[in-house]
Amino acid sequence: MWFNSWEFLIFLPIVLVLYYSFSHRIQNAWLLTASYVFYGMWDWRFLFLILASTLVDYFASLYIYNYASTPTKRKIGLYFSLFMNLGALGIFKYFNFFVDNFIVLGSIIGLNFDTPVMRLLPPAGISFYTFQTLSYTIDVYFNRQKPEKSLIDFALFVTYFPQLVAGPIERASHLLPQITNKRYVDYNLIRSGLTLILIGFFKKIALADSVAVIVEEAFKNPAEESSLFLLKGLYLFSIQIYCDFSGYSNIARGVSKLFGIELMENFQTPYFARNIADFWRRWHISLSTWFRDYLFLPIAFSITRKMPKEKYFRIRSDKIVYSFAISVTFLVCGLWHGAAWTFVIWGGLHGIYLLVYKLWFEKGLKFPAKMNSKISPVIKDVVFILITFHLVSFTWIFFRSPDLSLAWEYLAGILSFKGSLNPRVLLTPFILFALLLPVDYTQYRNYDLLKISSWKVVYKGAYYLIIILSIIILSGNEIPFIYFQF
Repeated sequence: MWFNSWEFLIFLPIVLVLYYSFSHRIQNAWLLTASYVFYGMWDWRFLFLILASTLVDYFASLYIYNYASTPTKRKIGLYFSLFMNLGALGIFKYFNFFVDNFIVLGSIIGLNFDTPVMRLLPPAGISFYTFQTLSYTIDVYFNRQKPEKSLIDFALFVTYFPQLVAGPIERASHLLPQITNKRYVDYNLIRSGLTLILIGFFKKIALADSVAVIVEEAFKNPAEESSLFLLKGLYLFSIQIYCDFSGYSNIARGVSKLFGIELMENFQTPYFARNIADFWRRWHISLSTWFRDYLFLPIAFSITRKMPKEKYFRIRSDKIVYSFAISVTFLVCGLWHGAAWTFVIWGGLHGIYLLVYKLWFEKGLKFPAKMNSKISPVIKDVVFILITFHLVSFTWIFFRSPDLSLAWEYLAGILSFKGSLNPRVLLTPFILFALLLPVDYTQYRNYDLLKISSWKVVYKGAYYLIIILSIIILSGNEIPFIYFQF
């Protein structure tokens, strides 16, 4: 069931009306039931997996908390949770990847495996809810979070349907209190929720889906396309993936507001980032902060404690530790997105970008001294924003390509300068950027789009009319959200 499907448009009002007719305790049980129905409509066979993950972390956290004075037993609870959750993720998401690479490796050394291999279908949202439940148990282990005693409330934390299959990846400290506290009809939340939903559908349908056909054509057979058309396809995919995912996040947050629950903001105008570190502070925030808190910092602190503070090969130890931690974090981040070498390279490139920036340019990217005083701050910002955007867009080639050979073909096609060089080919991306700019620029300037209700009637009416007409005119076939595959 997609957010942009007729089934969801029927499902949501029914769940919402009944939700507000129940008491608080029944509200949570009802939301949990609705979440299982929502997930079951993807594939009911995978319900057992999310149920198992819920039970594992519910009992593991209670076990850890009850043996607070026994470090060894606490570690047993944590390791059990890690083994079960990461084991399920590894089997269902990465089994095919490792088997395929094992067969390739065997063929290189002269071993041929002709035995048919079982193919596993990854469950929807497994990467998201696995990370969410893992962070809960880890926080309980480090005494940052008390375990939830109510199984219903904890199960709702794991399976809450607005953010179940594609995030945001919520922390227990933020979401659980909202689940356990009483909730009432809040018309301001409902109004802002509906606005977010409308903006989300505008991004998804009017912008992301409208370019999907061109992007598919560009990446299907890049060897046959002109260089400018491939560049156009790359620009359009940069728009598509941002509008698709941030549009989903807007809808998820908006739907959640209808139930009186606030989800964290997952995007903050990432294409206005002035450098790659700034980009990762703005892009998929719930994932980037998860990797920071549960992978990067533990690796860095663990090595720093054991490593003498001295230079190795004339390089300070802190820089070596940082480089190693960043490299591991972004390679795992790439693999988290998908079981393919294209995603690993995508993550690796972002890791290299961040290392280069942090180790050499963090003190400030500057123009030559003679030019620096003559260029306005606005122009400088625009230049740095454009550089960052193009660095990020380059990595999308690997993210979007189904395999490495096609990615290299795409890159070679752009650099070959073949075919028509008519700049009008690039008109479509600029038009879409122009449509997206008002929404993102107001957010970039820290203007709250959710205060639209305070606008004058004429401006408010024109704003809503443009968005609604864009959605109606540009709507077509239901296209799944890109991040649902992760």
